[in-house]
Amino acid sequence: MSKIKMDSRPTGTRTCLYDTEQLQLVIEQMADQIFALVGNRKLLAVVGILRRGAPLADRLTEALVSKYGVTQPLRLDLSVKRYADDLSLLYPETRLTENVQHASLNLDGYTLLVVDDVLYTGYSMLKVVEYLTHKKPAEIFTATLVDRVANKVPIGSSVVGVQLRVSPGDIIECNVPPYEGDFKIELLQPATKHP
Repeated sequence: MSKIKMDSRPTGTRTCLYDTEQLQLVIEQMADQIFALVGNRKLLAVVGILRRGAPLADRLTEALVSKYGVTQPLRLDLSVKRYADDLSLLYPETRLTENVQHASLNLDGYTLLVVDDVLYTGYSMLKVVEYLTHKKPAEIFTATLVDRVANKVPIGSSVVGVQLRVSPGDIIECNVPPYEGDFKIELLQPATKHP
């Protein structure tokens, strides 16, 4: 994985809302909530939504294993795309690209935890949950670092790091290594707003 070029990010006024130290506490609190839901299930899979959901899934998995002694869960990543980083619409419908190795994956009886960085409209999470439902898991939980409380479909997160209600044209940027250098959440008020 390579770091995103800083000059390719949208321009505007950025305000740091959570720094690395604060986010580490948020991750620990999320791990506490997740453990309350899943305990030490033997059949647990943590599914990261690419891009930034994958390293967040790694952080949450590490916290569950180190803090609670959870058996190392199965780790999967799914590629889902609808919006660009500046919230401009890339595709009219959310696209999930199935990894060839996942096609025959047996998740029958598993507890699944789907992890993403931002819950915005809910379309990406809905697409992932719909896809995973066909794998016949016992249960599916979701976790997002940031919930913008702007859902357009009836799906939410079982576990939320922080809720941030911001203007529709503003952007919540989750900076997550290895894609960015520092682990932080920034509010971007773009020079040009997108609806």
